[in-house]
Order: sequence, then C-alpha cells, then structure tokens
Amino acid sequence: MTNVSLVTTFFLMGLPRAPALDVPLLGLFLVIYVLTVVGNLLILLVITVDSHLHTPMYYFLTNLSFIDMWFSTVTVPKMLMTLASPGGRAISFHSCVAQLYSFHFLGSTECFLYTVMSYDRYLAISDPLRYTSMMSGRTCALLATSTWLSGSLHSAVQTTLTFRLPYCGPIQIQHYFCDAPPILKLACADTSVNEMVIFVNIGVVASGCFLLIVLSYVSIVWSILKIRTSEGRHRAFQTCASHCIVVLCFFVPCVFIYLRPGSRDSVDGVVAIFYTVLTPLLNPVVYTLRNKEVKRALWKLIETVT
Repeated sequence: MTNVSLVTTFFLMGLPRAPALDVPLLGLFLVIYVLTVVGNLLILLVITVDSHLHTPMYYFLTNLSFIDMWFSTVTVPKMLMTLASPGGRAISFHSCVAQLYSFHFLGSTECFLYTVMSYDRYLAISDPLRYTSMMSGRTCALLATSTWLSGSLHSAVQTTLTFRLPYCGPIQIQHYFCDAPPILKLACADTSVNEMVIFVNIGVVASGCFLLIVLSYVSIVWSILKIRTSEGRHRAFQTCASHCIVVLCFFVPCVFIYLRPGSRDSVDGVVAIFYTVLTPLLNPVVYTLRNKEVKRALWKLIETVT
C-alpha cells in the first residue's frame, strides 16, 4: 500500500453527545468493556478446563469469545480516551490504518464464524447420527482456519481501498473509531468507485453469510418439528435460540450502516455501539445464562478454585 497521504494525524470526534455526559458515558462503557473481557476470558477458561465441553459447538464458541474480546478492545479503549480528554482524540495515520484493518478483520471473521456455527447446529440437529464423524477435530480446525483467513483477506481489501486515496485535510473523523465510511469523506479525491466496491464487497459477504444462516435455520426448524416429544423440541429450540439472538444483534446494525444509501454520522455512531460494544458482551451473557452445561462447568471451576 502506497502512502500518498499528507495527513499524519486524525482526530476522532467520538460519539454525538453533550459534554456533560462524558463522565457518565466513560464510566458506563468502562464497566461494559471490563465485563466483556472478563466474561469472554471466563468462557475460554471454562471450556478449556472442562473436558465435557470439548465438542465442536464449544470449539467454535471459544473462537467467538476470543474474537469478541479483541473486537471490543480494538474500538472501546480509544473511545474511552476520547471521552476522558480532548487530547485522547488524536490518532496517528498508521494507527488509524491498523485500527481499520483490525476492526474489519475481526468483524468479518466473526461474520464467517456465525455461518459456520449455524452449519454446525444444522448437522447436530438434522443429522445427529453422522454428526461426530462429519464434524471431526480436523474438520473443525479447517473450518475455523478458513474463517480467519477469509476475514484477513476481506479486511485487506477494505483497508487497501480506503487508504490508497490521498488525504490532505480536513482531519476530523466524525466517529469514535477509524471506519471506512467516515474516513472516505475526508479524502482529497473522488471516492465513488471506492464506496461502490466497499458496498458490494460488504454486501456480498454480509448478505451471503446471512442467507446461509437463514437457510440453515429453516432446515433446523423443519428437523425440530419432526421431533416427537415436546421436551426434545424445546431443548433443540433452546440450543439454537442463543445463536439467533447474537446473530441478529450483530447483522442488523451492520446492514443498517453499510448497506443503505447515504450516511448520517450521528446515527451511524450510535448504531455502531450495538455491534462494537454490546454484542461482544452479549456472547458471554447469552451463552452462559442460557446454557446449563456452561453454568455447571463454571460452578465446578469456582468450587475447585475456592
């Protein structure tokens, strides 16, 4: 990537808010961030320690927890700095490049991972007899690796398209982290081609993944309805409910921001809170509070420690 920018530093303007809200928002987002990191670390620890959780579903869940922990870390600490003091708004050009790449890398990897997880649930419920052989350790590792490599490639395209343009001012990014739409508004060149390619790129990935997830769950519901006992149907629905909740909270805000014509900085900033701050917290909350196996393993770990 050739750096033709004349800008060495950007300034993140942060969330649209009244100055009096800086301290309350700082405290709120700090608490959410700490809970996100601790919660996802607990899931990683519990699944690693408890041998009963060494199954494909929990293998993918560890990947999701790892992603969510870092996904939140990429954006939230810098947002806290912008709330703490005006000097915290500054971000160097190269740090902005790194943040945008990391954000799209982790975000697109999570998008692919949700798709893989829905496929895993489809096999577990629709074809339980062959599930163990079809989702072997090697297959799980291959699927997980594919999501990480695909996310890396997708992010490289986004980052290259965004920073191949010249930037010579203004230098104020109307957002709380470096993302492509608000950065492209600062370019000293025509960005119509970039915006179209990014729109198509994200559109194909997001809509493709979401369509595959929907198809998986249509098949899952059809299989669940064939289960004779109401208890069996209830357990199957409960297994998939957690995944559906997190998927909707992740995809709906992304579609709103990236796949609609035009952009409103204030609205986008508020909506982005859902998938950058709240969704990473939902993972440990939803999967722990709604999952008896994880809760049992967590209490077992606490008893062992104490």
